[in-house]
Amino acid sequence: MSVSMLSTFVKPMHPEGRKFVAIAAAIAVVLFLVWEPLGWLAAGVTVWVYYFFRDPERVVPERPDVMVSPADGLVSLLEPAVPPAELGLGEAEMVRISVFMSVFNCHVNRLPSAGTIDVVAYRPGKFLNASLDKASEDNERNGLAVTLPDGRRYGVVQIAGLVARRILCWTKNGDTLERGERFGLIRFGSRLDIYLPPGATPLVRIGQTMVAGETVIADLTAESGEG
Repeated sequence: MSVSMLSTFVKPMHPEGRKFVAIAAAIAVVLFLVWEPLGWLAAGVTVWVYYFFRDPERVVPERPDVMVSPADGLVSLLEPAVPPAELGLGEAEMVRISVFMSVFNCHVNRLPSAGTIDVVAYRPGKFLNASLDKASEDNERNGLAVTLPDGRRYGVVQIAGLVARRILCWTKNGDTLERGERFGLIRFGSRLDIYLPPGATPLVRIGQTMVAGETVIADLTAESGEG
């Protein structure tokens, strides 16, 4: 299947963005009537709002033994950390990979590895800069605990940022999702934390650019000897 030039630049938009684009477009029309330069400025903002809510298709790796990034952005942290208590993943440290999303990244979130959702836990909190380490503990967040087909469990946590004010998650307890399947979205700048399951080996470095659903972040079998 060929890729058209138009599809390279024009991406589908997530339904969540429609009302925001409509509001921005309406403001642009009014400002054009008031003063044309302001109208063009508002038109640029409208295009940015559309761009923020873009939801492009992604090519998910076929290998069953890898995890993919749940978000577009940059790896900001890679370290051992205790997962949030509400996920029920225990008190032992797990390898945590944090992906920071700027306001220019696509903000649709995708599941790192196929499994069954056994916990969905929301916790209110602050709106600190999502690139800070303490954002994992202090900021508003929504976490998923996922059980892999082999019984191991991992966590994915959506964390609100400095300008993010809405975490969306349309996945519920008992759902079974495929690797790379959409599970949520965060508006306007934020972060995703991934707590790797036992035996998984991270395959990324701090500062590396991630593409949700495509970039491999960990090998599930490197230390376990499976597969």
